[in-house]
Amino acid sequence: MSVYVLGVATHPASLNESSLRLEEMAYHTAHAALDAGGVTRRQLDSLTLGACDELDGRPISSMLMSAPAGGYGTDEIKVTDSGASALCLAYARFLAGESQLGLVASWCKSSKTDVEAVMRLRGDPFYTRPLGVGAAISDALFAQAVTEEFDVTQEEATRRVVDGYARAAKNPRGIGHPIPTVESVPRSAFDALPLRSAQRAPLTDGAVALVLASDKFLNANPGCTPLAHVAGVGWASDSYRLDSARLRSMKSARTAWRTALQQARLQSAADLDVVELESQTGYHEAAYVRAFGLEREQALSPSGGAFAQHPIFCTGLVNAAEAVLQVAGQAGAVQRTNVRRAAAHGCHGYAQQGNVVVVFESAGGVR
Repeated sequence: MSVYVLGVATHPASLNESSLRLEEMAYHTAHAALDAGGVTRRQLDSLTLGACDELDGRPISSMLMSAPAGGYGTDEIKVTDSGASALCLAYARFLAGESQLGLVASWCKSSKTDVEAVMRLRGDPFYTRPLGVGAAISDALFAQAVTEEFDVTQEEATRRVVDGYARAAKNPRGIGHPIPTVESVPRSAFDALPLRSAQRAPLTDGAVALVLASDKFLNANPGCTPLAHVAGVGWASDSYRLDSARLRSMKSARTAWRTALQQARLQSAADLDVVELESQTGYHEAAYVRAFGLEREQALSPSGGAFAQHPIFCTGLVNAAEAVLQVAGQAGAVQRTNVRRAAAHGCHGYAQQGNVVVVFESAGGVR
């Protein structure tokens, strides 16, 4: 079975979405994705959610969120790792023959949540939690490790941050943050050594939805035109430990990357026209570029990635939407020329414990 993306939508990025409830954000985004795909909610046979009870502030969040996200009367399941992980689960449902037309949806109101408190509670109760290890400290430990492993300098991390903001400024789906200067970034305060506040992508509110369809559905509905073909999917998780060996190896990232490329029958990053990375700091981008063998700056995160918008739980799925728009030629001001294949990367957990990579390719000539 082949799986295609029929429609995508992202909620307008915001630093603080105060005019809509979380349920309303999910509803409008799912509705927009269905409209983009030319289908209706009644045609869906599956809904796959990427949602986190703690970040949503709603115990058993899917009980409240599945209906507005399109799940009323539809088979629904939820994954709590990340929005990108939900895309993997939905893809697996299609390959298992459980779905012909499905919706993948994820969201996060970072402004309504103490993200550091949530991340501290992710730690085990005997070691990392008493130490207060949250997102900032675990990202700083990762930055220290990859600095030693790849010889990443403060100057390179700063340049990558500024370049990320510059790309993001052109993205109509981004926040439009001011572009910092290479002088101002290293003068910002330390959040956790070696990470400075200006080197970290600001958190935002957002939501994203993708409509997936099988080749069987497309053959039965010739009026529906796919945006992209899902060519390869890979995901993996590292050890829970935060030791140097785990942080420096980036094993789960490399495994997810290699698996996705193998499924897509690609040899290396050189076979991809665009790669959307989830890089919430300049150190992260420097590390992933080396781990994945990315050499062409032109292919690197045209959307601006997390510096365009960073609804932390679903940033990876936003990257997937951006990659789909690239291969469909619908990315607007950040569109690259002649994009045939694009990869989307997402990460989650302490110091990127889990990683997801999805490869999309042009759906031209499908029927």
